[in-house]
Amino acid sequence: MNIQKINFLLLKQDIFGGITAAVVALPLGLAFGVSSGLGALTGLYGAIFVGFFASLFGGTPKQISGPTGPMTVVVALIFIEFNFRPEIVFFCISLAGLFQIIFGISKLGNFVKKIPHAVVSGFMTGIGVIIISLQLPVLIGLGNSSSVILSLIKLNNFFNFNSQAVIVSFFCLLCLFFVPYKISKIIPVPIIVLILGTTLSFLFFNQQDIIETIPKGIPKIIFFFPEIQEVPKILFYAILLALLGIIDSLLTSIIADQITKDQHRPNKETIGQGIGNLLSGLFGGLAGAGATMRTVVNIKAGGQTKLSGMIHAFVLLLIVLFLSPIAEIIPLSVLASILIKVGIDIIDWDFFKNCHKKSLLNILTTVLVIFLTVFVNLVIAVLVGVLFYFFLNFILKIIHSS
Repeated sequence: MNIQKINFLLLKQDIFGGITAAVVALPLGLAFGVSSGLGALTGLYGAIFVGFFASLFGGTPKQISGPTGPMTVVVALIFIEFNFRPEIVFFCISLAGLFQIIFGISKLGNFVKKIPHAVVSGFMTGIGVIIISLQLPVLIGLGNSSSVILSLIKLNNFFNFNSQAVIVSFFCLLCLFFVPYKISKIIPVPIIVLILGTTLSFLFFNQQDIIETIPKGIPKIIFFFPEIQEVPKILFYAILLALLGIIDSLLTSIIADQITKDQHRPNKETIGQGIGNLLSGLFGGLAGAGATMRTVVNIKAGGQTKLSGMIHAFVLLLIVLFLSPIAEIIPLSVLASILIKVGIDIIDWDFFKNCHKKSLLNILTTVLVIFLTVFVNLVIAVLVGVLFYFFLNFILKIIHSS
């Protein structure tokens, strides 16, 4: 495999871009790890392994990869489906990475562009709604929930909220939405929230749930072989995770292209993501994909080559090895605030703002996919959405031609 040459003349810009991206990735990695149910450290491992190897072997040089909202939702679903057995989850992640490598070699990445925008819009909006719904009880100190329905049920106990968690999370949300742009250009808002929210909690509001113990040291390889009867379900979820990761990554690659005026290589990017996820699962990390926020931050901070993504992963590794005791005191309300902002950003607000300009076909497809994503099943949402779109489009063409 040909690896793009690293331009060491741009080393200074890559270092600054990589460090800045790592600063943004730190709170998100912790938050996604906790949200998945597998622990904060798994989120950082995912950011390290996927971030490093997707940059090294991928086809979008300035892209930063790591755990994302959609991927974390699926990982959490797998964890619940297999009765909270982490070894199966990590096996699924590695297998998903292997499928991505196969899909990339088979040039499947070229077909992602053919998925109707209405389906992608509805799916991403549905994921955003899921993330927000799952974090609302955590935001007010009522604890985690495993599904949207259970989360809404838990909110019925609203008056049992933890007042300290509410104060801290409200403060964090204000920061996330209203920190001036001049400040956020210097220090990314998520890291501001992480520092201020944790400090405030430690000094004045320490009667709330925190991350607690984060294991230290170098990650070890996890060996696991499933039972025969578990294989069909594992294959199903691994393929789901692989396809979602490809879609998530290539959408981010397109955004990166729009900013940099470059042209990514979709199949090479798919292979790079696959290598990253294969190794992440082997070492107990979350599944990852190209991450829009971190990619944009890297580009704006000066990242020029794939070295910036590799530096971002190396900085996170140093944090895991030497600063994990500090991360243990981070309140869950702070992470929930950050994730709610992530969920809000994932939602396709353009669809709602310009709904009156959309065709009936796009509106019906998007609404259907949102509903199925939130309340039924992620796979069913995409499959039904695609079939519905093309079937309805076919019917409408017949009606118009007659």
